[in-house]
Amino acid sequence: MQSITLRTPDDWHLHFRDGEMLSETVPATARCFARAIVMPNLVPPVTNAEQAQAYKARIEAARPSGSQFQPLMTLYLTNQTTAEDIREAKKAGVTACKLYPAGATTNSDAAVKGIESLYPVFAEMAEQDMPLLIHGEVTESHIDIFDREKVFIDTHLIPIVKAFKQLKVVFEHITTKDAADFVLQADNNVAATITPQHLLLNRNDLLVGGVRPHNYCLPVLKRNTHQQALREVVATGSSKFFLGTDSAPHAQHKKENACGCAGCYSAWSAIELYAEVFEQLDALDKLEGFASEHGANFYGLPKNEGTITLKRESWTVPDTVTLPDGTPMVPFFAGHTLNWKLEKSLS
Repeated sequence: MQSITLRTPDDWHLHFRDGEMLSETVPATARCFARAIVMPNLVPPVTNAEQAQAYKARIEAARPSGSQFQPLMTLYLTNQTTAEDIREAKKAGVTACKLYPAGATTNSDAAVKGIESLYPVFAEMAEQDMPLLIHGEVTESHIDIFDREKVFIDTHLIPIVKAFKQLKVVFEHITTKDAADFVLQADNNVAATITPQHLLLNRNDLLVGGVRPHNYCLPVLKRNTHQQALREVVATGSSKFFLGTDSAPHAQHKKENACGCAGCYSAWSAIELYAEVFEQLDALDKLEGFASEHGANFYGLPKNEGTITLKRESWTVPDTVTLPDGTPMVPFFAGHTLNWKLEKSLS
């Protein structure tokens, strides 16, 4: 096979950041994705409809000339979020709300403490048909970092799903067999996104031979048995799993320091990375569903009408990309050779 043509895909989970960084991150995503669910963990976070609309305008201003890329906005849930906030967000066109347990990831200090206190908000979200996007990890210091996803499922996710049977829930960037099994066994209102790093790597790629900061993300990479479980589940073509890069850019110097930031900047080669995985799994026929159909169907949005084409061509992910102010960033899989390349960017 020398080329793959897919219905134009979407990214159902990524971080653009803000300010000057948008001139790098928005075109990187818009080159191959028609839409993307935009994470709200800015400083300060996007907690209401007005802030979401202002952030959307900044993203749209950073699109390449002629691009039709659509950012799909989200609210950052806090302990101060109200049902009225949800109604106003729905009226303003906000797509979903994001639940971060406090301290779970980058810029999550303002996030939720005591998840049960948000149950009235979840009820309103179900009423408004607004999906709940969950970073599914507990943050208690005594719980091993490699166990935090499993403990979150047992402690919080099972009760949420049981209490709100009409609420659409996306278990974001799952990393374990436990999460994959939970989603498979749950009702059809529960789905999950999976990142390229959790399909391509395991914790050996983070820790063996020295810590590799550009492979450090949260949730952290897990053992190879969990990686294999994720690879197996996407190879089945199950409609409960879809593309979400969790692309999370950071300047090189912020990753390569004594307390490096969590996040992999995968947008730069995202669709090619997923093609690499699906070819390794002998499942290229399942890539279109994962990248272009399952997410739209879950969110109740129309599937994209256009197509993209990947051609078989070896190329190397660059060691760095440079922001307008000259700051370098290291893209995910820098220096690795990929076998598929986008034929041309979306206009």
